[in-house]
Parts: sequence; C-alpha cells; structure tokens
Amino acid sequence: MKNAGVLLSFLILVFGVGPSYSQQTKNPYYSHADNGKLRVADAEWKKILPGNVYHILREAGTEAPNTGPFVHNPKKGTYHCAACGHALFSSATKFDSGTGWPSFYQVLNKNSVIENRDESLGVVRTEVVCERCGGHLGHVFDDGPKPTGLRYCMNGFALSFEAAK
Repeated sequence: MKNAGVLLSFLILVFGVGPSYSQQTKNPYYSHADNGKLRVADAEWKKILPGNVYHILREAGTEAPNTGPFVHNPKKGTYHCAACGHALFSSATKFDSGTGWPSFYQVLNKNSVIENRDESLGVVRTEVVCERCGGHLGHVFDDGPKPTGLRYCMNGFALSFEAAK
C-alpha cells in the first residue's frame, strides 16, 4: 500500500495532476480570487467533489499516511482548499514531519483557517477547517519546528496546489 502512495505522489509531481485538477473546471465554487464565506449544502458538495475529497472535507475523514498528494512536493507555490480554492499555506512553511501527511508550521494568513476543539477520538485535538467553506483539512499540533512550534498536519486530498510563477 505504501508503494501505491509513493507512485501516486510521483505521478502528481511529474505530471502536475493534483486531486482537484478537474474540479477547478467543474466546481463553480472554486476560486482563488473570491474570499467570501460559502454556504453550500453537503448534497451539492457531494455532486461536485470526488468521493475521497468529499469524505475528507465534508465528513472529517482522513487519508492513510503517504497515500495523499503533496507529502513530498518540492515545488514552490501556494496550497489551496481543494473544495473552494481558498489560499491556506505557502510552500515556504512546509516541512517534512515524517508523519506521511503534508505539514506546515504556519498558515498563509490569519483568515486562512479556523481552529476548532475536536474530542471525536476521546482526546482533545485542534481541528483545522477552511475559513471560506468550512471544509475539514486536518489538525494542528504543538510539536512543530521553530519559529511557531506548530505542525499543521493536513490531508493531501483536502489541498490543491498552484506552483509559483
């Protein structure tokens, strides 16, 4: 299974195909320019988003480690929400946490994400959701590198990537 994740990551890097490459043309809510809050019914998201992306973003799912895209993405650019295109993280704050998920030590700006208390597994964690559409992205932990000491551990399928020009 690990080899399949590595192969998927390799194909994404080589061919530039991310999980939302086709969504950007089919999804009327995907925009890098519009930052207004979205109120979209889950039934609508289910029609628009691929199954695995819907499960993560709308049902707070989690991909298996090393199976999602962008874990080993070395390119410079910006990571966006795969559902709505909202800018979330800069590649300048991405680091290899060794966890199997894309990790960042800082959000792009204070309006990128919302952090919520999560007790769903019987322990207290901090869930990270997209500020624009409310999609579940992952969790933030306090075991990251300097300067923030934070580790935003994100699901790769919850992200899209735009390379710097």
